[in-house]
Amino acid sequence: MSEFAYNLSIWLIPVLLAITLHEAAHAWAAWKLGDDTAYRAGRVTFNPVPHIDPIGTILLPATIHLVGAPFVVGYAKPVPVAFHKLRRPRLGTILVAGAGPAVNIALAVASLMVQVHAPLLPSAVAGWVEETAFRSVLINIILAIFNMLPIPPLDGGRILMALLPPRLIPRMLDPLLEALERYGVMLLLAFLFVLPWLLSRLGVTFNPVHILIWQPTKWILTGLLGVI
Repeated sequence: MSEFAYNLSIWLIPVLLAITLHEAAHAWAAWKLGDDTAYRAGRVTFNPVPHIDPIGTILLPATIHLVGAPFVVGYAKPVPVAFHKLRRPRLGTILVAGAGPAVNIALAVASLMVQVHAPLLPSAVAGWVEETAFRSVLINIILAIFNMLPIPPLDGGRILMALLPPRLIPRMLDPLLEALERYGVMLLLAFLFVLPWLLSRLGVTFNPVHILIWQPTKWILTGLLGVI
């Protein structure tokens, strides 16, 4: 295996599994809780193929890897969920939204166990398995944390809106919530990456990624290492 193929595989495989199984978990939970929209769309499956977005799942991670970034990210096709069809819409929304991050944490735990026991494998594959599992741990924890940020349309935002009593959400906020559903992820990415870069040009240090993503990742990883 060439160095390029090796480096690509240890990133691309964990990214592919993390983001597609995240969406599959949403689809499965929605189906079990009364909404068959994703089921009829063929998305209730842990086979990654139906969840793959050619750009977000393949082209974007490969491009990021090619430019030499220290991490790889991507996204799958969003699962269609009709939340009003859920048997208990508010509780169902919380469970459906939480299913994706929950699967990512489960994958992180499984990957950490693989990493710990990888040295027991034949030397020809032990190194590759260990490196791939290590990246899977990080990617799944980061994906879970990112999606639990309380901003629509991320899972954390959906959970927050479902937890708040309707009377605490004035109708005047509907246009704002609708805008966040459309542009929330782009605004968040701009806040996490573009704004710090612009401020750095002015000599101002601002690193929200460290506070919101990396620090919680370290806490969760330390906790998992203490258990496994």
